[in-house]
Amino acid sequence: MKQILWSLIFCGFAASMFASPIHGQTTAAIVKPDSLDPGDHARSLMMGELKRDYLFHIPKGYDPKNPSPVVLALHGLAMDGASMVWFSGLNATSEKDNFIVVYPDGTGIGAFRIWNAGGFEGKMAEGKADDVAFIGKVLDDLGTIINVDAKRVYACGMSNGAMMCYRLAAEMSDRIAAIAPVAGTIAIQESHPKRPVSVIHFHGTKDTFVPFEPAKDTRSFMKLKSVDDSIQTWIKLDGCNDTPKIDVISNNGDEMKVTRNTYSGGKDGAEVVLVIIDGGGHTWPGQKPPVDFLGKSALNISADDLIWEFFKKHPMK
Repeated sequence: MKQILWSLIFCGFAASMFASPIHGQTTAAIVKPDSLDPGDHARSLMMGELKRDYLFHIPKGYDPKNPSPVVLALHGLAMDGASMVWFSGLNATSEKDNFIVVYPDGTGIGAFRIWNAGGFEGKMAEGKADDVAFIGKVLDDLGTIINVDAKRVYACGMSNGAMMCYRLAAEMSDRIAAIAPVAGTIAIQESHPKRPVSVIHFHGTKDTFVPFEPAKDTRSFMKLKSVDDSIQTWIKLDGCNDTPKIDVISNNGDEMKVTRNTYSGGKDGAEVVLVIIDGGGHTWPGQKPPVDFLGKSALNISADDLIWEFFKKHPMK
């Protein structure tokens, strides 16, 4: 597990380094949201004595007279909200499908941020921020300046951000309609949502940073569920059918086979979906990875498009 943690940190460092030109452009484009024109905006808020930041993107089609859906995009370990803009490519989907996308920062220094998604033990677990409360405050703050559709607030995330998505689904299901974890599994020990939360999870079979089945290491200071354990947890919580509908969503002859397992029939129409990228690494499908050691990315599908298609189907009841 130590190898996984350090690999994730190195991964985030590399992503931040490669994202730095985009980070600079994003920062330069940020304006104070006085007029809330379409484009990139920044906000800060206080959590006790700690100043926390988030970015958000308003598409050109936004109409303040109509409630707008919101997608929280949570960065990976040792990244920040600005690098997640580039890493995910979600601004383009925001423009195409007309939703607000929000990029909060975890805690840390500079671009090296982390989410308290659970999983840490002993000394590593001490003094961690209450990021569930922070995300709640982000939504509260956003609601003062944006006409938010409270029934259509969603969360997606990469790696450590994906783990945070699972925690939000478990502990803030009264505000999060559905989640889309990418390359990250459940890190908390118990999940007790107040309502069913639909899940679409993306994972590569050759992800060496957050593998399908974490190595058994009794000395580990970080515990994660496997992909299967994460999916089965939410199948049970949502009351979905045990047997999935399986369809291949890649094309014959594609370099990477992509299979979608859909567990439907859940309470209030909830679904749990696992998208398996055969040979995929620690990457965001549809986006080219910044460095080769992250593994291959499936460029024959778009996680962004599949995520939004799924979110549209699952507003809060």
